[in-house]
Amino acid sequence: MTHTLPTTLPDWLTRLESLHPSAIDMGLERVRRVRDVMGLHPSCPVVLVAGTNGKGSVCAMLSTMLHRAGFKVGTYTSPHLLRYNERVAIDMQPVDDELIVQGFEAVEAARGDTSLTYFEFGTLGAVKTFVDQQVDVMVLEVGLGGRLDAVNVFEPDVSVVVSVDLDHQAILGDNREDIGFEKAGVFRAGKPAICADANPPQRLLDHAAAIGADLKLYGRDFGFSKLENQWSFRMGDVYRHALPFPALRGSYQLVNASTALAVLECLKEKLPVGIGAVKRGLLEVDWPGRFQVLPGRPLTILDVGHNPHAVQAMVANLKKLAFAENRYAVFSMLSDKDLDTVVALARDEFDGWFVGGLDMPRGQSGAQLAERLAALGVRNVKTYDTVAEAWGAALSAAGENDRIVAFGSFHTVAAVLEARHHTS
Repeated sequence: MTHTLPTTLPDWLTRLESLHPSAIDMGLERVRRVRDVMGLHPSCPVVLVAGTNGKGSVCAMLSTMLHRAGFKVGTYTSPHLLRYNERVAIDMQPVDDELIVQGFEAVEAARGDTSLTYFEFGTLGAVKTFVDQQVDVMVLEVGLGGRLDAVNVFEPDVSVVVSVDLDHQAILGDNREDIGFEKAGVFRAGKPAICADANPPQRLLDHAAAIGADLKLYGRDFGFSKLENQWSFRMGDVYRHALPFPALRGSYQLVNASTALAVLECLKEKLPVGIGAVKRGLLEVDWPGRFQVLPGRPLTILDVGHNPHAVQAMVANLKKLAFAENRYAVFSMLSDKDLDTVVALARDEFDGWFVGGLDMPRGQSGAQLAERLAALGVRNVKTYDTVAEAWGAALSAAGENDRIVAFGSFHTVAAVLEARHHTS
């Protein structure tokens, strides 16, 4: 029986959502099989980036600096905020629908009766696009974990684990040691393996040693020093001085920037990047939804933080901001996330909560969220059917000297960006 294949990207994405019985199916055999039929073995340098938080920011900084040095850069990240095309970027610009569809068609032609998840299909399609477009380097972000993630079927020249903390516990394990082992699965024997976690799990260290990876640890092998208006990077006897602070807000972004520079140091024989490209890349990098401060007043911040580690970093950044008369949260979160810990971390930073529902698998209604917040002792909670309505209500309530922070999920931030787009 032949099926008529979709011709548009939206129709393809609808199809991909129904191709495989589950959204997540850990294991590389199926992806490997299709990769080999497609002959997808990139000849350019490949960087794999894993981590609980920070991996998107590292991909963005690394890609922007490489692009500024004159290289054609393919960057694959997930999830997207507004358009699927954000996941597949060349020189930091999302590719057009036509290229993504061509990639999907190539995967479809090669897979036969092999079932692929949405993410696996998308990963193979993205790499096919990058190969066809003859990029000079690929920066591939791990979707979940590392060891069994679809991007791990590609052989990296450098592998990165940015941070290790609790998220996706049902799949990766409920402690940092198990999660660290899963993320260390992107390391390769004899290849640079960068770990930017200040307290790397022992199982990650043991795995790197067991396979003979060339492990480079933040604080031991590379790091940074910060001055008032600039910072310096060091790795071994290499220093890069007088660097501008990255355009991405938040103190943790210096760790991410150092990580990106450590990758460049490991790739310098194949992809030399001068100090001018480094500085321009740091100043120009754009990665929406990561402690993103919107223009105008009241001060408004968007943060995709959805696990305790990310929200802890967000709270630390909020504490450094100027005084706000009223501090409002626009909040929604998926049901499989650690809402109790996140709320405990953020509770004291807000005077009022505007809670909206997310209508999707794993989403919760505004009423369900409000009930849980009340049980956690949070006062002054207003409930709405959607995040967009919660956002609109917060804007109406806020004065010039107030602050609004929208956080809790990629979907929360996406809903706010969508609402802003419709009102602007």
